[in-house]
Amino acid sequence: MRTAKTAALALTAVSALLAAAGTASAGGGTPAPNATPTGDGAHALCKRVPKVEKRLERALKRLGADATRRGSIARLAKRVENAKTAGHTEIETYLNDKLTFRRSLVPTLEKRQKDLTAVKTWCKADNNGSEN
Repeated sequence: MRTAKTAALALTAVSALLAAAGTASAGGGTPAPNATPTGDGAHALCKRVPKVEKRLERALKRLGADATRRGSIARLAKRVENAKTAGHTEIETYLNDKLTFRRSLVPTLEKRQKDLTAVKTWCKADNNGSEN
């Protein structure tokens, strides 16, 4: 008797989940894969410039901080040094590869910051990218 109730309850739960999944997928929340964009998104980008600017500044500040700051290049370099001292070659290799990547982020972010400055100037001159 008890297993029949459990089975009926499980069947009800599964059918409810399937019904919910069916209605969620029928909504068509994503555009068709062959849809082409109608613009370049200039207005949306112009609206986001201050947030992107702050995010870039924060990331560069974190990367350039001293060894006491999580996420900094100096802290990761210290961890590489500690792994080397302890003789953990696999850990050292992993962290060193991570350090190489993190160091490569700095010029990339600085370039983005420079590009964003040009976008900001364009947005001011072109009415925030709103289409006339």
